[in-house]
Amino acid sequence: MSLLEPPADISKKSRAMTFTIVAIVLIAAVGLWYTFRFYPEKKTAEQFFNLVVAGDMTSAYKLWQAGPSYKMQDFTADWGPTGYYGPVKSYEIMKCRSPRGSTTSVEVRVAISPFAPMPGSNDPEKSQKTKVVSVWIDAKDKSFSFPP
Repeated sequence: MSLLEPPADISKKSRAMTFTIVAIVLIAAVGLWYTFRFYPEKKTAEQFFNLVVAGDMTSAYKLWQAGPSYKMQDFTADWGPTGYYGPVKSYEIMKCRSPRGSTTSVEVRVAISPFAPMPGSNDPEKSQKTKVVSVWIDAKDKSFSFPP
């Protein structure tokens, strides 16, 4: 390059393309994070409710990881076939969110029904018996608890 040669022309199109690609990648990353941020807790909840639907209360109780004050009899009184929430024949995970003030827990809202399959809104008689239950899952050890 000599003094008489003009400087290399930097294309403005390449800068615009670079900024556009970076913006698209950032938006995609945020969208994926938002979509999958509660994925492990949702899978744990699905595993728990599949065990309850199958009637395997012993495995469901182990997955719950209950404290010493929540015995198997208490668990069966809540989730068993004649329990407060039972019989659970079908379920649908409605929403997962992080409760206010909590840094380690995830609230999972689940619709549970004594009918299989889950009744739709076109069947008001069966859908009236559907209950919405909130359970909290600790993100660190995947243990369950009821909301305070």
